[in-house]
Amino acid sequence: MAQPLATLDPARTALLTIDLQNDFLHPDGAYGRAGQTGEALTALPARIAPLRDKLRAAGGTYISAQFTLVPGRDGEPLIAPHLKALRPFLGRGDFCPGAWGHGLVETLAPADFTIEKVAYSALYQTRLEYVLRAMDIDRLIIGGIVTNGGVASTVRDAHLRNLDTVLLSDGCAAFDPEVHAATLKSLGTVTRIASCADVEAVL
Repeated sequence: MAQPLATLDPARTALLTIDLQNDFLHPDGAYGRAGQTGEALTALPARIAPLRDKLRAAGGTYISAQFTLVPGRDGEPLIAPHLKALRPFLGRGDFCPGAWGHGLVETLAPADFTIEKVAYSALYQTRLEYVLRAMDIDRLIIGGIVTNGGVASTVRDAHLRNLDTVLLSDGCAAFDPEVHAATLKSLGTVTRIASCADVEAVL
């Protein structure tokens, strides 16, 4: 497992949240309407917000990566077949750029930078790496949903790019708590893992 977090330079650090959007978490969002969210997920924004505030006050940056379904010419979303099979309730207007559902939840809005992503990883075909380089950021504190999906993919992609990462053990969640725990254990070989309170304590 990676070594425990001891210190960090806020100016070179960003909090990166994955998919904490209205369409995932709000009762009126796409997943909420379909009954596909849960308390472990909806509790995340309020738990992460104090860490975001403390990091910003110390000179750090907050980046929100937001899942995006690009509308086709007919307005229907361009959606991967495996995702359509897994989430058949997704349709026109869901996760559409500029729409309310696509937006960051109110508890965390606004982010300093918003990254649209079309797949699990926030580093796949996005401008995130450009922003990090332009801002001289080389450490990411990562939270969001889901632990075994977008969070894990982003952590592993960051590791491949030699970015130092801290994964928030209580700042991410999965639909299944056992899957969440197993994923944290698996990711311990490529990232530091710490609670929100632990990270706040070193800021």
